[in-house]
Amino acid sequence: MAFEPVWRSAETDMLAKALLVLRNEEDANRFLDDLCTIAEIKALGQRLAVAHLLNAETTYNAVITATGASTTTISRVKRSLNYGADGYKRVLSRMNGEIFYE
Repeated sequence: MAFEPVWRSAETDMLAKALLVLRNEEDANRFLDDLCTIAEIKALGQRLAVAHLLNAETTYNAVITATGASTTTISRVKRSLNYGADGYKRVLSRMNGEIFYE
């Protein structure tokens, strides 16, 4: 059964297809730069870093120290990991543990 998000529309379908045609990290960086504000890009990156750490069973305090994320952000990401559409889990498993942040 295919996943059917409640936010799906013609525009979001186009966005999903645009993400699929990106060929490399430079394509992704250029697309993100055009599509999002710097703050939005940094927030998305922070959420992915939080998901990576939580998926590795890192404590909230260690996640805060490593990422600077708020407890609200950490809680939302944790909820997505536990009850979401498995998007974070799919991406993290396909990245083979390669997370580049300090």
